[in-house]
Amino acid sequence: MKIAKKYSHLNGEEYLIVHYNNLYKDIKDIVKSINANNFKTKKSKEKNKIGLDLYIPIEINKAFDMAFSKRGWEESRYSYYITLNRELMEKSLLMSAKDQKEYLIKNGENNPIFSYNQTDFVKDKIAVEVQFGKYSFVAYDLFVKHMLFYSGGKINLGIEILATKNMQSQMSSGVAYFEGEVYNVMRQGRNNPPVPLLILGIEP
Repeated sequence: MKIAKKYSHLNGEEYLIVHYNNLYKDIKDIVKSINANNFKTKKSKEKNKIGLDLYIPIEINKAFDMAFSKRGWEESRYSYYITLNRELMEKSLLMSAKDQKEYLIKNGENNPIFSYNQTDFVKDKIAVEVQFGKYSFVAYDLFVKHMLFYSGGKINLGIEILATKNMQSQMSSGVAYFEGEVYNVMRQGRNNPPVPLLILGIEP
């Protein structure tokens, strides 16, 4: 596969090139190593695509999982405790989950709620999500997950890998695509979400 399109938010790509160009090369090599035609084996039953061979998103995701894992990228989990007190939240963000709980209880939160998020691949504080799922999954990655890891000091940059519209048109309906998700980010303004991002559109 190849990277056909890129969108850099808050200088995400520039940061990657200057500080982690070796990891950028790693990601490019991984994308290049995936042969999408191996996963174009689903016979469509959808009304406007009957009989066409479609890509299987789950199988493509598995191929990426294996490729990233072989190069030392690992899943990362960020655990935290929820408070609706903004002042307590801001002061506890960079604490460990254990320290967060103790701090919140000490300051009046009797039963702080435990929660966590996990991201597909992290190396040297660079996070990568490969997303061939529904639209809502990508929105959660871009506006919640990457931002949460960033504000918690776990990452310096979030990278989202998506199919281009060209590739998405050869998949089952409902799969998110690069152009649509970049448009959604651009509509929010130049500084939202407040985390450096690099969105990559890939295709065969």
